[in-house]
Amino acid sequence: MTMKPLLQIRGLKTHFCKDKKVLRAVDDVDLWIHPGETVAVVGESGCGKTTLAFSVFRLVAPPGQIVGGAIEFRGKNLLALPEKQMNAVRGREMGLIFQDPSSALNPVIRAGEQIAEVIRHHFRENRKSAKRQALALMEKVQLPNVEMIYDSYPHQLSGGLRQRVLIAIALAGRPALVVADEPTSALDVSIQSQILALLKQLKDEFKLSLLLITHDFGIVAQMADRVAVMYAGKIVEEAPAPALFTSPLHPYTDALLQAIPQISFSNHGAQKEFKPLGGAVPDLANLPSGCAFHPRCPVRLEECSQKLPANFLPAPNRIVRCFKYETETNPRPS
Repeated sequence: MTMKPLLQIRGLKTHFCKDKKVLRAVDDVDLWIHPGETVAVVGESGCGKTTLAFSVFRLVAPPGQIVGGAIEFRGKNLLALPEKQMNAVRGREMGLIFQDPSSALNPVIRAGEQIAEVIRHHFRENRKSAKRQALALMEKVQLPNVEMIYDSYPHQLSGGLRQRVLIAIALAGRPALVVADEPTSALDVSIQSQILALLKQLKDEFKLSLLLITHDFGIVAQMADRVAVMYAGKIVEEAPAPALFTSPLHPYTDALLQAIPQISFSNHGAQKEFKPLGGAVPDLANLPSGCAFHPRCPVRLEECSQKLPANFLPAPNRIVRCFKYETETNPRPS
């Protein structure tokens, strides 16, 4: 019996209208997450990762708009829910860890009260009970001196402490799914590893599913069960994490992995060797014809500039959007 996905995204399109142009930030994206699974969405800045995360919560700000597709969570069509019902899903069933703890927290409300407010909102607890639960949750996310931090304003806390407060807020509603948008990008390297270890521990303890938005393959290697590689608004490859690292299929995935610095040893000592990816992410409002990656692709075919490739199934549990894998026996997945 196949386990049903906790979250199922099909054909999602989120566009922005800008200067009479349509910016296709998320364009025909399929993605799913099973209970207890960690799925990473990885790609360069500007590829649409954060817009995808915000689309799941229906938090895309104007002029952005979800114009097509479906998002199902626990069998509910989130795009059809009235706002009042969707507001009950946010925080309670799905938690969001924002990218920048400095801007995500309300600067004029004490840190602990922001956690307690989530508990009060979703569980109708009184202030005393909500504070007690918030303090317990602050201990769970390994905050020190929880009474002091509870009464502190965000600007009085370090970046690492603020990030732990954000994680506590995301967990306060006891959600089944947590979406983490670049959860360590604003932190020092020494703090990043602590936050990642904490997320892994909390995922197991709270039996969470995790959607991880990142540009860092090091984080993907540590955290992810499956990986979706995003480019110019589209998922171009999806695979189990070990398979993606050992045998990337899409030329973009391969180029990203080759661009990661590696340590090699020679007669001149240790050196970092890597092959930088040339070019830049295209303007989403002015995409090239055909496959958006073809101007940067070292193995492009003639048809790559003429039409969009479909999703192909070159191997079990592998999906790739590339003409290299088009065969009569390799159809688009249903």
